[in-house]
Order: sequence, then structure tokens, then C-alpha cells
Amino acid sequence: MKTRRDFLQSTVLGAGALSLTPCMKSFGAEAAADGFPKRFVFIRKSNGERPNEVALPTLSAKDKSLEEKKLPLEVDLHKHELPLYLRALDKHKSNLCILQGLSCTMSENGHYSYSSVMGAYKSNRNSLSGIKRATIDFELAKLFPSPFGHVELSLTGDYSTFRTGIVSGYSASGPQQRNYCYADPQTAFNELFRAVTNPGAVDSDNAMLQFLEREESFKAGILQGYEKLKLSNHIHSIEAIQARNLKLSKMADTISKQIPKIGKIHSDGGPNASYPEKQEAMTEILIAALITGLTNVVTYTIDELSTPVRGLPGNESDRISIHAIGHNESYSGVPADNIREKIRTGQIQQVAKIVERLKATPEGKGTMFDNTMIMYFPEGGETHHGWGFEAPFVILAGDKCNLNLAGRYIRLPYHGTEGHKTIGNWYTTLLNAHGNPIKHYGDLDLEMSRKKLDQVGSIKRFVA
Repeated sequence: MKTRRDFLQSTVLGAGALSLTPCMKSFGAEAAADGFPKRFVFIRKSNGERPNEVALPTLSAKDKSLEEKKLPLEVDLHKHELPLYLRALDKHKSNLCILQGLSCTMSENGHYSYSSVMGAYKSNRNSLSGIKRATIDFELAKLFPSPFGHVELSLTGDYSTFRTGIVSGYSASGPQQRNYCYADPQTAFNELFRAVTNPGAVDSDNAMLQFLEREESFKAGILQGYEKLKLSNHIHSIEAIQARNLKLSKMADTISKQIPKIGKIHSDGGPNASYPEKQEAMTEILIAALITGLTNVVTYTIDELSTPVRGLPGNESDRISIHAIGHNESYSGVPADNIREKIRTGQIQQVAKIVERLKATPEGKGTMFDNTMIMYFPEGGETHHGWGFEAPFVILAGDKCNLNLAGRYIRLPYHGTEGHKTIGNWYTTLLNAHGNPIKHYGDLDLEMSRKKLDQVGSIKRFVA
């Protein structure tokens, strides 16, 4: 059986031959002790994540009391049943952590977080001036470079239709620098696997360069001085993208072995594809991008309040508004909470598919999943109009991910109390555990500061 090491050594990626912009550094510039990079998948969901729905249904009376009072708690997942929507992860309990009690009050809450939940800052809604720093996904991508550096996917829209093409994303490569993202499976497929699907398109006729050129024309026409500089900083070099495409064209034979199959229904943006069909196609693309080494970090906005949901099992004929079910609206007699459960269940099934495919892909003496972390979390706190006092994370971590939390349900001290941790502490933990010694990532929580409670640094109990 050909392992991933064999695959990489047979390509220009294995030689670390790419030399592009800061966010597109050569693959393999940084490596783990065993020679393989760590990988991170961030899956953002909308409409909040209610802590009681993430709680284990089989807690003892004593532990249930602690849970309801939001007091610190830790139990072994193997001794408990998972919530219904998480059951697709049953056989992965050894790699699973349900982490309750993190807060995100320093980011935007309510309907949308935009870039802020990934950067732990107030983003002033979706303005460039509100982007304070590189988001956590970009910081991790710097530690484990790859040809694409960082890939952002999204399934969002305007309630009736999905966005398509290459559009502005929610991650950020630096202050006042908004990322781009692939908004439909066919565009993501075309751009990421173009070395095989369209080997002649390595010049300025591809969708990415057209997007960047449109951006540049817009800025040149209406912006001046500092404002122009702020918007253009995230486009390092069109020539660098062309150079990357030329390098990737040399990988065509090896990439072709991992080309995802997404179906004709996704052509031209997939106007007739249902939400589950789009999810499945994006999952295939995400997995293939990781296995081929095109990226080590993916951020996937799996839905937001404006995402059109059509084709949901049991509500196939409905065009469901995620925003409406957040306000308790039912569809075809199905209560809003049941629909929320269906949406979450389908999303977790996609998470399980990623885990299982990576566990089936050899890497060294183990599998690709050994070096992978997947995080599924709400972009806006604990409910539809979130406050940010709680942001539950469902985490899948491979055995070599430098963290000690798998196999457990963990509730941390509640917001504003001694020992409480924020998403800034969590992101600091990820960075410290994987090579960035930053003292603290993200803004501080005002309530914790007012009470003079310690909130700086990593969550040390999680660092292996």
C-alpha cells in the first residue's frame, strides 16, 4: 500500500519546492517530530449551540446537578451515551472531547460573528477596519505551510439562493485583511484541483485571478491612501498565484489519484443542489484537499442564518430559513427544535465522514487522522441571539495532536468565575501546543478583567 509519505516524496510538494507569498509558503517548511504536519479543520455553525443540548444525557444525579449549575465537571465519554445528534461519533469517543464553558464575549455575538469568533476580537460587524489580527486558522497555517496555505469554504446565501464563485470570506490573514472563500463545491473543485481538471488554465483566466483583479480595479477606482492599503494588503501577489499554479501542474499525476467526485448537479454553482448535497460535495473536497497536501488548514462555514436549507430529511419540500427556526418557526408541522436537531445531525455526519476517511488513509506508522484536529463550534455563542457567555466546542483530535483532552466531557468554570477560560485561552493553547509560544492570543474578557481574574495564557491542563 502506498502511504502518504510515498505520495509526498514523489511530488514537488515533498521537495518543498514552492516559494510563494507569506501565506503560501513551501510545504514542509515546518514539520512535526515524525515529519508530518499537523492539520486543523474549523467548522463554523450558525444559530448558536445550546449547552444543554450538548450535555451528556446519562450523567449521574450528582454530575447532572453540577452541569445544571454550570460548575466544573469532567467525565469519561466511554461511560456515557452521547447526545442524539452526536451519535455518528460513537465509535470515535477515544478521540472526542465535548468542551463546555468557554466564553466568547470579546467577539461579536448575536446573529453573526463575521471574522471575530476566529480572532477573539470585536469586528465591528463586517468592516475591514474591525479586523484586528490574523485569525487563528491563519496563525496555525503559518506553523504548517502548504501550497494553498489556508482554504476557506462556505455554504451561505441570501435565504433563497446560495452564494457562488469566489467571494469574501470570514477568516483574515492579518489586520484589515479579509480572506476569500470558495462559495460552492464546483468552484472549490475547479480552483483546488485545476492542475488535473484544467491544466491549461494557469494564467489570468481562472476564477481566483479574476476575483483578485476585480478587487484591485475596485480599489484603484475609489480608494486612496491608507484605506486603499488596508484593503489591498491581503492580496500579496497575483504573480505568486500564477507561480503556484505552475508548480501544481507538475503534481497532476499524483493529485489525479485523489480527485473528489461531486456530481454534475454542482455545475454552474449547483442551483438545483439541495443543502445536504452541497454539504456532501464540500466534505469530499475538504477531505481530498487534506489528503493531497494542498492545505493543512481548512475553515468551513457549514451554515449561517442566511443559508437556504432545502432537501432536509422529513422536510424535503420546504425551503427552511435557519433564522426563522431560531425564532421557533416550524415547517410542515415539524417543530423548530426538531429541525435544528436534523440540521446538526447532518452536519455531524459530515464530521464523522472526515474522521473516518482520514483514519483510513495511511501516514507513517499510523493514519492521517493521528495528526488532525477537527473543531465544530457556534459562531455566535450559546443560542440564536447569543451573549457569548458559553461557546460549546465539539473536538476530534488525533493521538499526535499535542493535546490532552480526548475521550472526555469537560465543563470549565463558568464565565466571570475563578479559573474560567475564553476562546482566547483555547486558541492560545492550540498555538502553544504546536510551536507558537505567544503569551496570549486574542482580546481579554471585560468581566474577567473587572474582577481581576487571571485570563492570560493557555489552558495548561490540555497541553500534553
